[in-house]
Amino acid sequence: MPETGDTAPEFTAPLANGDVDSITLSEALEDGDGPIVLAFFPGAFTSVCSHEMSAFNDRLDAFADADARVYGVSVDSPFAQNAFREELGLEFDLISDTNDELIESYDVTMDFENMGVYGVAKRSVFVVDSEGEITYEWVSDDPGVEPDYEEVEEAVQSAA
Repeated sequence: MPETGDTAPEFTAPLANGDVDSITLSEALEDGDGPIVLAFFPGAFTSVCSHEMSAFNDRLDAFADADARVYGVSVDSPFAQNAFREELGLEFDLISDTNDELIESYDVTMDFENMGVYGVAKRSVFVVDSEGEITYEWVSDDPGVEPDYEEVEEAVQSAA
């Protein structure tokens, strides 16, 4: 698993932004001045994930103050993610990891064997600074546990 101080794994993936585009981490870092928050979540339209993404949305001003951009990441299709964004009124984009590249490279793959669901993201957060270094990482083995949002905000401020 990449840890604080490591270079963030590079990726290119579909981006659900109301339309469907593409995002490459290194290009996104070049396009902005501040850090990027990658908030991995197990699945769209689930209660805890909806609450988590709404909590990040409610804190966008604090992230914007540090020139940070927030991206939610799940294995859902970009079409499902766009419907999820619209339903919740999210003002940030979601990254679709339908081929499991991100959850594997960030080592945050989880299965719900008792439900027959395999290969979803563990709830986790990585802050990547403008140089591509991971400056904060939080990973939960319990999908019902949400990140400490204030701690994420502080990590973003430190990475700015």
